[in-house]
Amino acid sequence: MESSNTTEVKDLGSLLLDVGIMLLSSGASCSRIRLTITRIASAFNYHCYTTIGPKSVSLTLNQDDDNSLFNGMRSINQQGVNLKLISGISRLSWDVVIKNLSIPEIKNELNRLSALPHYPRLIILFLVSLSGASFCYLFGGNAIEMLITFGATFIGLFVRQEAIKKKFNQYFCVYFGALAASLFAGAFIKAGLPIDLEHAFATCVLFLIPGVPLINSFTDLIDGNIQNGMVRGINGLMIAFSIALGLVTAMHIYNFK
Repeated sequence: MESSNTTEVKDLGSLLLDVGIMLLSSGASCSRIRLTITRIASAFNYHCYTTIGPKSVSLTLNQDDDNSLFNGMRSINQQGVNLKLISGISRLSWDVVIKNLSIPEIKNELNRLSALPHYPRLIILFLVSLSGASFCYLFGGNAIEMLITFGATFIGLFVRQEAIKKKFNQYFCVYFGALAASLFAGAFIKAGLPIDLEHAFATCVLFLIPGVPLINSFTDLIDGNIQNGMVRGINGLMIAFSIALGLVTAMHIYNFK
């Protein structure tokens, strides 16, 4: 029979891998993942050695004698952005230190965090479209351009969400979203309205800008996580290329020069 210590280290190792994978799949940087896992492991008096790949987390748990007590690895298929989950796990890791939470209590809280609902789809569509209209205003757009940008962003994000539901490649999802948004905005230019709509056409795809991958790429490179930084940077550049390709396709369809 396994000792209680052996059972504890296996449960803790599995729990830490769950934490790492949840953070990685939610768009956390490597430094945040490593610090969070180490903080929880230290609360249980274990030394933690973590290796974070672009889509995997490997973990080794040791005690003071440096004998390996647990080795494990988990991987994910795709990454997204879930800041609510990242902040929740960060708070949880501090609660483990301050309140001495047990492993079952941590598991229950992780289950609660992972089950938190997303914001309603209409609210996301409305607020993201409103932010697009705000960008248009910042770039010098007038009220009509802001309204067109709002509609273009709404349609572009809706198309991207539908493409994600159909499980298209993430770059195709971005391309479809950029194409739909630029086609909507470009239609008003093609209609020959007696106003300048360049600001609307230029800002209608800004909701697709890969801010989180590019920021994480920069922070990972600074922290010495060269492989992950390069992978995330290339991912951000691929997304930017997909946005540009969507705009170019719309310009070709409307024969813009």
